[in-house]
Order: sequence, then structure tokens, then C-alpha cells
Amino acid sequence: MGSVRKIDINTLLNHSLTEEVTSDVNKEVIERRSFSPKKIGVFSEGYTSLEEQPHYKFSNDKEAEKVLPDIINNNVQKIINGSEKSKKEKVFFNKKRNVGVVFSGGPAPGGHNVIAGIFDEMKRVNPDSKLYGFILGPDGIIEGKYTEITASLVDAYRNMGGFTMIKTGRTKIDSKEKIDFSRKVCQKLSLDALVVIGGDDSNTNAAFLAQEYKSYGIQVVGVPKTIDGDIQVKTDCGETLCAISFGFHTAARGFSQNISNLATDANSDVKYWHICKVMGRVASHLALESALQTHANLTFIGEELADYVDNERLEKAKKNNEIDYTAFGITLRHLSRVICDAIVRRAACGKNYGIMIIPEGILEFINEIQIFIIKLNKIIADYNNIHDSDFHSSFPNLNEKLDYLKRLTRGIKYENDISIWNLRDDDLFNQLPLFFQEGLLIERDTHGNFQFSLVNTEKIIMDMVKEYLDMLIEKGEYKVGIDQEYYRYTLGQSGLNPEKFGKALFRNFDDNKLFIVKKSIISKKTLKQVLVVEKLIKEDEVVPEPIMQIFNKSVPKFKTQLHFYGYDGRGNDPTLFDCNFGYNLGMTAFSLVANGATGQMAAIKNLEHDFEKWEPLGIPIAKLMHLEERKGRLALVIERAIVDTNSNAFRVFKALREEWLAANPGKDRLRRPGPVRFTGKSEEDRPITLTLNSI
Repeated sequence: MGSVRKIDINTLLNHSLTEEVTSDVNKEVIERRSFSPKKIGVFSEGYTSLEEQPHYKFSNDKEAEKVLPDIINNNVQKIINGSEKSKKEKVFFNKKRNVGVVFSGGPAPGGHNVIAGIFDEMKRVNPDSKLYGFILGPDGIIEGKYTEITASLVDAYRNMGGFTMIKTGRTKIDSKEKIDFSRKVCQKLSLDALVVIGGDDSNTNAAFLAQEYKSYGIQVVGVPKTIDGDIQVKTDCGETLCAISFGFHTAARGFSQNISNLATDANSDVKYWHICKVMGRVASHLALESALQTHANLTFIGEELADYVDNERLEKAKKNNEIDYTAFGITLRHLSRVICDAIVRRAACGKNYGIMIIPEGILEFINEIQIFIIKLNKIIADYNNIHDSDFHSSFPNLNEKLDYLKRLTRGIKYENDISIWNLRDDDLFNQLPLFFQEGLLIERDTHGNFQFSLVNTEKIIMDMVKEYLDMLIEKGEYKVGIDQEYYRYTLGQSGLNPEKFGKALFRNFDDNKLFIVKKSIISKKTLKQVLVVEKLIKEDEVVPEPIMQIFNKSVPKFKTQLHFYGYDGRGNDPTLFDCNFGYNLGMTAFSLVANGATGQMAAIKNLEHDFEKWEPLGIPIAKLMHLEERKGRLALVIERAIVDTNSNAFRVFKALREEWLAANPGKDRLRRPGPVRFTGKSEEDRPITLTLNSI
């Protein structure tokens, strides 16, 4: 055989094919960068104007009126054709501007398109205008770290995921010192306006900056961002002005594609339950959308669990002339029983596998856990206030924290003099696994919230499920259904009579396609006893191998694979919906700036309808704010929107989930959402939840 000459490494590296396939930029990226999102019709005009919409009513918070007096009376503003502007107004609209932009909080797909929309529109209006991006979030404003955003920089990130263009951070500009530093940086750059792209806390921050900066002639506009989907705006009359934030659709689609792949795997090797925890601490929007996208066998929506009422317990208490307060809100134990019931029902149909979706914050909706969290938050906040010290620094390990809690049984009290932490709390808390106790006592996040993402929620729940399933196996209630044809074939091959053995083995031998082994047969010993009693074998004989094969197949082996979906979805390249949404939000933000608005949040109305019906708006941030407890203190924040259990989307999910559980001998009703794309006729133009809610 002839030898093949080994190619020189430099020649190999410089070969055109090597350069093509190892390039940092592939064909998909090139295509994404060159894609042009749609423009809402009004942005194709030369000028835009703002039309006041005072008929959209919001109830002002008294505290917001007091601390945000200069922006609290803002109305909703609709962006309309501005061709009728006066000459003076056109001069103001067209003037050269310096605008700053900052990402704040976690990344969300579509953020780069917001910047692209701002950049394209401001350069169209006046090519001499400059856009500055602050590096690493609000810290960049405070510390004066920024870069001028140029056409080449924007072009490199069009339609791309992440916040990598200028990075992001979670610092809040929430003190006089930080506000003064940031204002001086804005003045140094001669900024006319600052655009804050962030979540509920970031837009809250934007409102305070708008108030502080107004007297210095610097406008501040917010852009709503969160993959959790919990920034939604409705008027007092219930009209939706902002149905969802950008990034939600992409994250949900990214999660759903991964979950769909697991469903394919589960239906291929038929031995695992895949437990999929998806992001969403306060609200279950991502879990609901993922369920609608994939038709997972079992999905829990936290908001529904919180509304649960145990009517049996209420009736029992009523008979005893008592009130059972534990009947309101589901418990961890009850939740584990619901999961077990679904697993047992599928197993009886021969499906000892499946897909389960749970929201990251499911524990927050569990009654007993929520009580623990509320009490512990109060204890930690009070300790910090009383001792002017940090609880977690004072008690760095779990045992020290537990000792402190024990001492509190006669310590911190509420106003009505009832101990906040009593002996019953101690007993219940001690029943929890150590790692969960530690999880409940971990340091709160920068907003004072319990960090559910750091707790193995799915492990806590599934450990309880496994424990109860073991009990059901011992009771003979958890069995894997045996296919009738398989049973008859197996016994027929060995010359055994399927009819005789079938009546002895199965509780439903006469009336079902899938046979279930009798409850009393829970071991090899009980199996032999039944066969001896039925005179199918003698006492000194062994159980025939085919019968053992059938029995072994009926004994369930519960295996799980745990998955968490969050950060991967945040970093996904945006869907077509989020490409268009982000780009038009950017143009909306600039249009608000060019028309002199401040303290407004850019939004698009009618997202649940076809693109042609989208309407760009400015929504007054101050009117969305209310007092909420954060780190033991009341603070003005934007309320997060939770899943509406009366919405079309939830009602459809609720009506179909029994079909999706597929606890029957037929095929599973799984759906393939397909990969995330940004173009193509088959690509979704909006989230399924929005489509259903538009009906």
C-alpha cells in the first residue's frame, strides 16, 4: 500500500477550508447579523410625536407621589406620525444628541437589538448624534467607564444574544453619593438622555434617576427586560399595555427545545423521569410557556398551588366545629403525593418514565415553606437592624444559625407579643433535610429575596416522591403495566398456559390491554405463595422463569435525571419575535427621548396580535410603583406580574394537561417546538401564551 504524505501544519492551518470551519464567525452568525427586523409603520415616517393618553388610568401610590413629584403625573404616551409638527418642534426633534445606554441585571435575548434600534433611529434623525454605552452595567455610570457605540460595533451584534457588547451588572444607583457620581459622569459626556435596559428593579431605578436628573436637563427612559416574563403592565381597568418583556420568548423556546430533546430520549430508552426546573422565582410564566411548547407529561404552575384549598380537610374541621388553616395552600407532602399519583398512573400503562416541569420558585408557593421564608426574612432583617451587623457574618455556619433560632423561641416578637419563632417552628424545621435547612438560611440576594436558584428544589421534592413511591411499592400500588401481547408471547414460548397463570397474577386479567399484577404480589416470596395457593406450582418447585420475567418487569425502578434551565436560555440568540420586539423597543426609546419625554418606560402594545397591530408607547414608570418589603424595609418597586389562573393560556393548559399526562396505553401527546430561529415562514411570531390570551 502507498503511504499518504502528512501535510505540513502551516499549510494545513492556512488552507481555505481550515480557515472557514475554524473561524470565530460561521454562516449562521453572518446571516443573523445581516437580518433586518421589521419596523412598526410609524417609525418609517420622518418624524414622530407623542400623543397623551389620559384615559389609561393607574392608581398612584402615596409614597410615589411624595418622592417622585416631577414624573408622577406623566400620562401614557402613544407614538404617532409627527409630520404635523411645528418648525420649532422639528428642530428639537432633529437636534444633535448625546445619549447613554446601559444594561442592568441578567442578560435577555434581544438586548443588542434594543441598542441597534436606538442607534439606527438616532443616526437617521441626526448623523452627528452620539450613543455611549456604559460598561458593566450601572457601575459604568458611577465610575465613568463607557465606550462610544459605532456602526461597526452595532453591526457585530445585530440579532445576537447576550449583553456582550457592553456587558451588564447588578449595582443599584440607590444612594445620594452614587446618584451624584453618575450625574457628574452624564454631565461630563453632555448627555441629553440615558436609556436604562433592565428588569423591574432597574426600571424602578430609572424612575428615581429621572426625578433626580430632570432639573439638570437629562432625560431618563426605561426599557423592560426579563426572561421571567413578570414585567407586564395593565391599567386599572385591566387593559394590557405591555403583555411581556423582551427575552421571554427566546428563553422559553430555548428551554422547550432542550425539554423536547429529553422527551425524545425518555420515549426512546423508557427508563427515566426527567425533572426540568426552569427559571422563574416569583412567577411561573416560563413553566407555563414551556408546557404549552412541549406538552410535557406533568407541569406545575406555582400560582395554582398557592390557590389550592383542601376541601376534605375543611369538611373534617367543620364537623369538629374547628377551622383548619393548613387546608389553605398546598403542602410539600401533598405536592409529593400528586406527583406520585401521576407517576403510578403512567407506570400502570407501561410508562414508567416521563417529563416533568417545575418552576424555579415553586417552593415560594408552598404554604409551609412560605411561612418559614417570611419568618426567617423577618428574623434576619431584625437582627441586622438591632445589632447593626450582618446576620450571615455573625453566624457563618449552619449550626450557629440553628442555635440562634432555638434561642429565639423566647426572643423576637411581633406587635401582638406572639413569638415569631416558636417550638413548633423548631420541630417542623428540624424535620427538613439539612441541606434544605441550610438553603432556607442562605444569604438573601441584593434585593433581599430568598435565592431559590441556590436551593436544589427539584431534589427536595423528588426525595419525598421517592420515599412515598417506596411505600406504594410495599403496598403493591405502584406497578408497571404488562402488555397483554408480550405476556401471552412470553408464556406461550415456554408452553405455559397464559389463562391459568393470568388469573392468578393479575388483578385485571379479563378487561384490560395492560395487565396489572395483584397488590398482594410484592415480592418473589408472595409471588410463589400465590402460585402455590392457586395450585399452579408445588411448594418444593421454583417459580417458572417466564413468570419471574413477567414479575420482574412489573416491579418499577424509579430513576430520575435532574436538569436546570436558566442561564442557557438567557444566552440564546433571539427568536424572530424578540429580534423584532427588541429593535422596535429601541426605536420607541429614542422616539420618547427625541420628543422630550422622561420617566417613561418604552413598551409595545398589542404584542399578542399580528405585527401590523403593534403600537409603540411610553408608560409612566412612577405610576407602576408601590411599596413592598425588601430586606425588612418598605421600598418603592414595580410589582411583578404572576400567572393569571383565569387567563386563556392557563385555562387551556389546565384543560389539556390530563391528555398530556397520557396515563393510557396510547402514545404520548408530545410536541416538538423546533430550534430557535429568526427567519423562515414556519417560525413562531409570538409566544403561545400571548396567542391564546389574544382569543
